[in-house]
Amino acid sequence: MGITLEQAQTAIQAAHQKALDMGVKMNIAVVDAGANLTAFVRMDDAWLGSVDIAIRKAKTARFFDMPTGDLGKASQPGGSLYNIEHSNGGLITFPGGLPIKDSTGRIVGAIGVSGSTVEDDYAVAQAGVEAISGL
Repeated sequence: MGITLEQAQTAIQAAHQKALDMGVKMNIAVVDAGANLTAFVRMDDAWLGSVDIAIRKAKTARFFDMPTGDLGKASQPGGSLYNIEHSNGGLITFPGGLPIKDSTGRIVGAIGVSGSTVEDDYAVAQAGVEAISGL
């Protein structure tokens, strides 16, 4: 079983609150185990260009079951996954996408956040994951 809509909405709400607390405007996406968009929010005045990035970060985290920043490290010139971002219709390989696991450690979905620095994106995504950790 993948992430439920209720769980996805809980993650979105927690991430949204973290963004408010930080004073940043974000796009936040949650995908299920099949990398299908399950929940999404665009905060008022968040960058339009970040809508697609947030969704792609969530999908990338699910496609490879790892944080997007970790994939980014392996995709640098000379890295074992150099140019991987051109696969799967376009991936995002910088921080802000995180897998979501259930209580057994099985990946049930992923969250992607975009709209500020990659450090802020990661912090907001992490708040979403923590809100539903252990499902």
